[in-house]
Amino acid sequence: MHHFLLKEKPKEAEIISHQLMLRAGLICQLASGIYNWLPLGVKILNQISGIIRSQLDQAGFEEILMPLTQPAKLWLESGRYDAYGPEMLRFNDRKENAFLFGPTNEEVVTDIFRRYFKSHKSLPLNLYQIQWKFREDIRPRFGVMRGREFLMKDAYSFDLNQDSARATYQKYFATYLKIFQALGLEAIPMQADNGAIGGELSHEFQILADTGESEVFYEEALLEKIKAGIFTYDQLKNYYAATSEKHQPELSKKLKLKSKRGIEVGHIFNFGTKYSQAMKALIADDKGVMIPVNMGSYGIGVSRLVAAIIEASHDDKGIIWPKMVSPYQVIMVNLTPKNQAVNQLAKTLIELLKQAKITFFHDQAPISIGQKLASADLLGFPKQIILGAKDLEQGVITVKDRKTADKQKIKIANLTNLVDLIK
Repeated sequence: MHHFLLKEKPKEAEIISHQLMLRAGLICQLASGIYNWLPLGVKILNQISGIIRSQLDQAGFEEILMPLTQPAKLWLESGRYDAYGPEMLRFNDRKENAFLFGPTNEEVVTDIFRRYFKSHKSLPLNLYQIQWKFREDIRPRFGVMRGREFLMKDAYSFDLNQDSARATYQKYFATYLKIFQALGLEAIPMQADNGAIGGELSHEFQILADTGESEVFYEEALLEKIKAGIFTYDQLKNYYAATSEKHQPELSKKLKLKSKRGIEVGHIFNFGTKYSQAMKALIADDKGVMIPVNMGSYGIGVSRLVAAIIEASHDDKGIIWPKMVSPYQVIMVNLTPKNQAVNQLAKTLIELLKQAKITFFHDQAPISIGQKLASADLLGFPKQIILGAKDLEQGVITVKDRKTADKQKIKIANLTNLVDLIK
């Protein structure tokens, strides 16, 4: 892991998450807005994807995987091929068939639906994927926060009518709040057009971060209810939340609004029969009449979330991973690797951690004590086990909490306390 760490602050990184992702060896740039994901970065992507997948599966949604390359003919059917503009990267195959790198998947998923589903009895249907996308952004910047190639969770709903679609939409609304809570984040839902959360079926989700890109205004009671596990649309729809672009300042005093900074990480919306009508994705209703299916689309930026989590959780020493997304629960730092007694203790601890199913990284890099401790803070795993000859003489090991910086001495004679402390 230490092979990928950078000692110097990267000059090209303007925002803290980009700096820390490069310094901690999560990513390295291959081309403008396109990044290699290194071992630690992949672990975090997988952790976040796993949490998202778990919540969607619990909600009864089904996972599929669609190709990155898409035939242009589907986009010509929907009418979006010309309308989408220069953000779409287009190419021809060797037979001169027009293709594109998928910026989104409405056309492909509509094509899947119309191949297999003809009756309302199959509905409602919800399909999702976690897949790479490519958008030819005019000005990629801020690392993976605004990249050209990015990992996204995109889901698509199919319903018989607007009433059923509304119920499905509200299910996604609640599931999204559960996902962000499971990721250890404070997320604010906001209606995409005006301040009140109720209204049209389109919401964005902003996670709160001191260094966020937008200013967010919201009623404190809204966040308190979400923290308490109240996620239902009906119970939250009358609260106020808006970004500065859509904020109505006269409401600030009246509603006693809180103001923080936020980062948009998710967007859900219902678009009715826009694609099903154009692409003839028809189903038989209860009277046997063929009608276009009602659809919605629901996105979460997975690779963007890695950066957003860092923006929400860091200090001047480095990243502070929330426990639920950290690639390892603990880093074990051996300050005196030439001391055989300390090495033997390290082996004992490794067995203990394995038995307790605690994920750990054992730092054995041949670097100075100062560099080892600085690296542990930079990497940001929740707990640090620090081993050294001086502690060993006193019959203890040091456990440091990365977030609070509290240090505790655990007696080597009673190592079961260590497991309780880390878990």
